[in-house]
Amino acid sequence: METRYLKTLLAVLESGSFSRTAGELNITQSAVSQRIRFMEEQYGMSLIDRSGAVIVATEAGSAVVKKARQILALEMELDEELKGLRNKSRLSICCTPTFGIVYLPLVLSRFFLANSDEVNLKSSLNTPQKALKGVVGNEFDVAVVEHCDKLDISDVISESLPPDELAIISAPSLGLSGRNLSLAELLEQRLIARRDGCSSRCLLEENLSKFGKNLDDFRGVVVHDDLYLSIQTTLAGQGVAFVSKSLVREHLAKGTLVEHTVEGFTCFRSRSVIHNRRRREDNFIQDFMECVHDVFEKR
Repeated sequence: METRYLKTLLAVLESGSFSRTAGELNITQSAVSQRIRFMEEQYGMSLIDRSGAVIVATEAGSAVVKKARQILALEMELDEELKGLRNKSRLSICCTPTFGIVYLPLVLSRFFLANSDEVNLKSSLNTPQKALKGVVGNEFDVAVVEHCDKLDISDVISESLPPDELAIISAPSLGLSGRNLSLAELLEQRLIARRDGCSSRCLLEENLSKFGKNLDDFRGVVVHDDLYLSIQTTLAGQGVAFVSKSLVREHLAKGTLVEHTVEGFTCFRSRSVIHNRRRREDNFIQDFMECVHDVFEKR
């Protein structure tokens, strides 16, 4: 039921008159009567006692009035809250999963210390290409991405961040001995791969192509859309993965995962923070970017 009906009932009982209510609400007396009649039909009982000199609420009417005041108070509270939100700026962030898992919580904790009451923030994780497309198309205000050099970021403002180091990892139970693997030893394993479009997969494909190989040359390939699931599958000894060392640093330190290299493989990918040229002077974007740089300096 629309709250205007509740407001009309309250007005009638407070003024004691249909005509005065019509004047207060700037509607016709007939409209006031129709609203009260609609409510009485809706609830199946009389809400107003019209028999006396003054209009008063029936027992049912009093129950409706009590709840109506609560509902209207909540409506007013919601309206005030939404007004506050409308006055806040919005910032939409996209980043690749590695940055989102390892660094974004640290960045946001710094960002909200200064801006928590001034901005509504939305964040999402996606591939470098989709993050870039979203910034160009104004879906995202700013993005942080790990990427291969072939990602064209010439249409946006970009700042380089420290590159991301990757490693081939396996569980000790898989039985791969030694840090250095030959390409043949690597390809004998099952690959726990990321989905197409992820830069770690892109870099692995570039490495393999140097030797005339591709993903099909592995003993098998398991593709996970979820980065966390990729790491858990690797921990379970189901294959090898090529991931950012920042994601598995603790596992490498504890020995629950082992790091491997293949001679000739490139293990670094670029990392950049990008935003739309039209928001060059946006203070919130500048604050966010400063927090990103601060986190990397601290790390």
